[in-house]
Amino acid sequence: MKSLFKLNIRQYSMIIALVLIVFLFQILTGGTLLKPLNITNIILQNSYILVLAIGMVLVIITGHIDLSVGSVAAFVGAISAILMVKMNMNPFLVIIISLLLGALIGAWQGFWVAYIGIPAFIVTLAGMLLFRGLTLVVLKGQSISPFPISFQKISTGFLPNPFNDGGIHTLSLIVGFALSLIIIGMELKSHNAQKRYEFDVLPANLFYAKLIGIFLIINGFAYILATYRGIPNILVILVVLIALYTFMTKKTVIGRHIYAVGGNLKAASLSGVKTKRITFGVFVNMGVLAALSGLIFAARLNAATPKAGNLFELDAIAAVFIGGASAYGGIGTVIGAIVGGLVMGVMNNGMSILGLGIDWQQAIKGLVLLIAVAFDIMSKKKSA
Repeated sequence: MKSLFKLNIRQYSMIIALVLIVFLFQILTGGTLLKPLNITNIILQNSYILVLAIGMVLVIITGHIDLSVGSVAAFVGAISAILMVKMNMNPFLVIIISLLLGALIGAWQGFWVAYIGIPAFIVTLAGMLLFRGLTLVVLKGQSISPFPISFQKISTGFLPNPFNDGGIHTLSLIVGFALSLIIIGMELKSHNAQKRYEFDVLPANLFYAKLIGIFLIINGFAYILATYRGIPNILVILVVLIALYTFMTKKTVIGRHIYAVGGNLKAASLSGVKTKRITFGVFVNMGVLAALSGLIFAARLNAATPKAGNLFELDAIAAVFIGGASAYGGIGTVIGAIVGGLVMGVMNNGMSILGLGIDWQQAIKGLVLLIAVAFDIMSKKKSA
């Protein structure tokens, strides 16, 4: 147990911290935090940051950083508004074009980092200024709205309920139950495989307690959503992204190569890993997810504005580091980044309910980020 906790101390500590923060603000807000309406608002308000965090964790694992994601999100949102609102193009076609534009932007920045050798900090700082300026140019300093209703539903829509059940969103309960069974099945499969190869595993009683906890948390969460309007569309998108990227990082060759590049670049190169190609691909992926984040934010705001995406990059980077990624590269998980994003989101929401100004919120978030990185550095020193 002790060795298992040490190996996963950052991830476990952040999950514990999230639970404690939720409990604290639930008390301080008089029960408002965990009301169905507020939980739905937390999901909607933080969805675009969580999407960015999924891409940013891969960038940070490889030992780089991307400061341009907020500006890229704003630029793609502006282009999508021009195509949809001004030119009346089909929303689905615009989404495809926007994601391709994000990939092109990621390729542009990845080329300078991977093949020319310019530090990612400099390249993406230049990108932050470049795409923020281009956003102002294409919008001409004005907002563009409104978007088609079908596009708005990306961020504001909910899964339909085919059952007439008098207030409870039955489909959400069914989805929650099915998802909990799938996750429990995957946990059992992984646990049995680890035992078969004689890896360290949780004792049986703790493992089954973990499975019961997973079942109760997922179905309890689904019930809370079902008592309001059900599962938001954006939550479905997030779950798909989390599952896809978790599988990619843990179960594929590309995922192992990403960790290898961040862990030791020279060793990875000598081992046959195409380090430049991996770095280039990570930035292309970040561009696509930044574009998706921009679309989600524009759909939620129902407008493309010159100030969209402001400080998104800082929130995404903070979420990744708070979620257990190492400042040195080579360490981090998608789940950890999501937990870190939820820590930030719950803190923002709780402080807003309590009436704390944005000044205090920014100060507290900065302290939390500093403590998380300091914890990582101290853990490194102890294990050395």
